[in-house]
Amino acid sequence: MRMSALLIIALRSLARNKLRSFLTMLGIIIGVGAVIAMLSVGQGAKAMVQTSIASLGTNVITVFPGGGSPGSVRTEAGTTSRLTEDDVEAIRREAEGIRYLTPTARVSAQVKFAGQNWRTSVYGAYPEYLQIRNWNPVEGVSYGMSDERGASKVALLGQTVVKNLFGEGVNAVGQTIRIKNLPFRVIGILESKGQGSFGQDQDDIIIAPYSTVQKKLIGATYAQNLTASAVSEDAIPEASAQIDEILRRRFHIGPSDTPDYTIRTQTEIAQAAGSVSQTMTVLLSSIAGISLLVGGIGIMNIMLVSVTERTREIGIRLAVGAKGRDILLQFLVEAVTISFFGGLIGVALGAGASTFLSSVQGWAVKLSLSSILIAFIFSAATGIFFGWYPARKAARLNPIDALRYE
Repeated sequence: MRMSALLIIALRSLARNKLRSFLTMLGIIIGVGAVIAMLSVGQGAKAMVQTSIASLGTNVITVFPGGGSPGSVRTEAGTTSRLTEDDVEAIRREAEGIRYLTPTARVSAQVKFAGQNWRTSVYGAYPEYLQIRNWNPVEGVSYGMSDERGASKVALLGQTVVKNLFGEGVNAVGQTIRIKNLPFRVIGILESKGQGSFGQDQDDIIIAPYSTVQKKLIGATYAQNLTASAVSEDAIPEASAQIDEILRRRFHIGPSDTPDYTIRTQTEIAQAAGSVSQTMTVLLSSIAGISLLVGGIGIMNIMLVSVTERTREIGIRLAVGAKGRDILLQFLVEAVTISFFGGLIGVALGAGASTFLSSVQGWAVKLSLSSILIAFIFSAATGIFFGWYPARKAARLNPIDALRYE
């Protein structure tokens, strides 16, 4: 029997029991829709994390004082080796894989302007910090090494600080703000970076010369960490190894000893975040896949009922010359047809759910052709897998017994 004829028979059979056919499809519809929605959420979260990590800068390497302890608990930064500007100069001279390098310091401080108050993070760093972070002022200018050497009280403001401290319509450049009651002149406004990889607002920040923050806001002589940028992405491992070798020599740490500092690269952060996102995507998709499994069981159940109800019809077909494989294909095509149309509706439902989550809930979603194809192929495979047994049972009916069936 031709496939076109089998398809027509399958459609007529499903049309005779519209409600039952739809209810049978419902499990597939919900399963496919859930798989697409969950894959979209997972891929959207992964893309958002990758974007956030990319916003950290180019080929970033960060060195934190404090390292692993025997109990695998990291010690507090600054409790062992202390990173200084001398370490920065040594790395700058000897590490060929490093393009930019700066010590950094951070303090949380109350900022005031014309009666307005805002608590934010004040970062101290060399001017190179902006090159490392790919962060440019959209208004005004950045500070230079002359400001660094002179510990000038100048500042670059993030967009969130500007919004909460100055409001709308006020030109912040050239204004004087007070950080811990010390006057700072605003020389530039940074472009917006958005949310960071750990959910923090990257625009809620003030950046000032490292020497100014260290001497006038913190009162310390050592850096909280070092931030560097490798000459290229491929050079990150080599640059990281060069930093490690230099610091081991300066801190008199043997090759087999555990260093009391920690080196983290942007690549490591991206891989860790990607692994977490991938795990969440698989978990969500597995949960959604259970719906497809339930839908497949529903197809098998209804097809078994259909075989029982149409036993005499099967007997007549066999009696007039139909072969077992024709009966097998007939019921298998019906099962696949149910899955096919259920999959189509499920794709539309999943795409709609993804759009809803993106527009109404504000979730990061990424609807891709691959997720649609995966869900659709899975639904078709479900129809074949769960439709095979009922179809095989129908094909093996004895024609005489089938004709006698009441």
